[in-house]
Amino acid sequence: MENYLEQLNEAQYKAVVDIDGPALVIAGAGSGKTRVLTYRIAYLLSNGVPPWSILALTFTNKAAREMKERIGRIVGQEMASKLWMGTFHSIFARILRMEAKYINFPATFTIYDTTDSKSLINGILRNMKLNKDKAYKPGTILGRISSAKNDLIVPAAYARDQKRTMADAAANIRMMPEIYEHYMRECRKAGAMDFDDLLLNTNILFRDHPEVLAKYQERFKYILVDEYQDTNFSQYLITRKLAEKHKNICVVGDDAQSIYSFRGAKIENILNFRNDYPDYKLFKLEQNYRSTQTIVNAANSIIVRNRGQIHKKVYSQNDEGARINLIQAHSDVDEGFIVVNDINEVRLRHQCQYKDFAILYRTNAQSRIFEEALRKKNIPYKIYGGLSFYQRKEIKDLLAYLRVSVNPNDNEALKRIINYPARGIGKTTMDKIEALANHNNVSLWAVLTNPALPNAGFNTGTLRKLNSFTRLISGFISQVPNLSAFDITNEIATQSGILKELHQDKTHESQTRLENLEELFNAIREFSDDRQESGDSNGLVDFLQEVSLLTDQDTEKPDDINKVTLMTIHSAKGLEFKNVYIVGIEEGLFPSGMASTSEAGLEEERRLFYVALTRAQERATLTFSRSRYKFGELTFARPSRFLGEIDQSYLNIPGETSSFAPPKTPLSSKRMSERRSFNFKERLPGTNQKVNFSGKVLNRQSATKKFDGYDPVGGKEIQPGIIVEHERFGRGKVLHIEGEHPNVKATVFFNNAGQKQLLLKFAKLKIIS
Repeated sequence: MENYLEQLNEAQYKAVVDIDGPALVIAGAGSGKTRVLTYRIAYLLSNGVPPWSILALTFTNKAAREMKERIGRIVGQEMASKLWMGTFHSIFARILRMEAKYINFPATFTIYDTTDSKSLINGILRNMKLNKDKAYKPGTILGRISSAKNDLIVPAAYARDQKRTMADAAANIRMMPEIYEHYMRECRKAGAMDFDDLLLNTNILFRDHPEVLAKYQERFKYILVDEYQDTNFSQYLITRKLAEKHKNICVVGDDAQSIYSFRGAKIENILNFRNDYPDYKLFKLEQNYRSTQTIVNAANSIIVRNRGQIHKKVYSQNDEGARINLIQAHSDVDEGFIVVNDINEVRLRHQCQYKDFAILYRTNAQSRIFEEALRKKNIPYKIYGGLSFYQRKEIKDLLAYLRVSVNPNDNEALKRIINYPARGIGKTTMDKIEALANHNNVSLWAVLTNPALPNAGFNTGTLRKLNSFTRLISGFISQVPNLSAFDITNEIATQSGILKELHQDKTHESQTRLENLEELFNAIREFSDDRQESGDSNGLVDFLQEVSLLTDQDTEKPDDINKVTLMTIHSAKGLEFKNVYIVGIEEGLFPSGMASTSEAGLEEERRLFYVALTRAQERATLTFSRSRYKFGELTFARPSRFLGEIDQSYLNIPGETSSFAPPKTPLSSKRMSERRSFNFKERLPGTNQKVNFSGKVLNRQSATKKFDGYDPVGGKEIQPGIIVEHERFGRGKVLHIEGEHPNVKATVFFNNAGQKQLLLKFAKLKIIS
């Protein structure tokens, strides 16, 4: 047996060996939380505690598996295999199967996933004649049911919950109590539970059958909970009930990393632990083994501003490390180029691998800019915890509309959109259309537009829906030759009803999808502007061709793990990288506009920023943009208040210039000290100084004519050798001029974007020197 206790520092050692009574282990970022939890269990086993009397709850199967393997190496795999260790859902599903008779379920009950649940809700809405009411969306309904279950609200109680029923009435879904009751009845009839039922029914089991609760209270003499700050009310209540007899409960977590309130997590669970167990012992793991002293100190300077927290002073004994680089970009496109160029330079300078880099963003939609910049530099990357931007459902849906508008014989694209948004064209109708197409060896579109369609056996209502769809698509087809890629996409997204559907659905999922569509608009606007400036065609066909090349993954090796990682900050929790880029740190984006309206929301956003910064081991870079496209319209952005909250002694801040041109790469500490200091707080919300970023949203007309001092310039004023500035590409040097007025072109080498050939009448270049 290895002497594992010698591997612990003093604070970790105390948290491992003091095993009796309630214990709260507050573990700062990178402080060895998993090691303490693992070794505490190993210590219990080594001191004669039977493995079957230990309950260890985690949030991921991977965490449980890795911990059990480490414990097995200390005490033996056979003993470790007898532990009750796993996720909340897996452990309580096991208990429910053993005690199923008490809750009138078969022991072989089925567990529904989200798709199963939505399909069931669809059937219920059809039976209740609500499926045609657009307010009743399966995703919305399921989200409300899930929220109720996590708060232990059953259907009968839901109908008496005035706050919930008022919210339902405001959303025009007054039948929610009846739908919820019907849903639960159908699940029971099918002998099925969804994920939330596993926790809800465990609470019901323990409430209604005290003899069963007493059995498990006696069995589990020691209870350990990982990531306690992420527990919801249902999980909290189960663990509290189980610990009532022996009170040997140890919870491990970090209130500063509580970032999942949108999933039902209650930070109060960890903050109020002392109230639940007045005789608790508090252990603080404050030494960060992951990051440099500079990164740890900078993170501390941010999180100290939160009121709702258990105070601790995280420190590092690692090297002091480089200061955190702060970069401002002209635009979101420029931000992508800057980050990717810096990755290349840091990789070569410090002999890093691509897998040593991570780009973290607040919303999934932000990945598109960085994906395209990485592709253009031939840098391999992977999207962690999500699909590539162009593979996301909402993006593929809108792209399918664009494809059909260019080529209506594209059967796969047509099948994807014919009933999205829902227009009452169901499977039976589609089966009949496909049979006709196969029999006549023609495309689906040929069947739909055939004059003989009324004689094909469809009823009047179905024919009306099919004809409405063909008129819609025919209208798009007729507009394609006359509109730019951006304008036709705007028309299609509006007329098809996609934007309206997502705007009406107020769920977190729909909001994310809307943000992703917004980013697609930005991509198309940039494509159109770039093509216009270079004098090339900027039609829809051209855009679709470019997208198809960008999303071609055939040359990528599936086992190649040496890639730059792109992910949301939520997905990054628990991970670490040598080099971390936190991008888009702007007001309204990070913190998000919705979250910053309340103190609780703002504190969670600050915790999210803390999590992002503490992912970095050696180097951290923060970036923001002066301007950003939203639905194809240029908006001016303001730097986030969080940037002003960081102690500036830990930052490399670019010197202030008249043009605010971003540096090509972050400057070294020595070079930074030679530049004039930039008092960033003078530009941030919450200070007395006026911020120079107005936040004004330009309309489409102004966006195409003038951007913050960038005016179209005639060819006579632009000469080879001069320095110019472009609204999105930043500064560059003119290399060559060719052509005659009005189609004069300039070849310009931009510091961040590389060489570009621009049509001067559209390029909006500003002469610097």
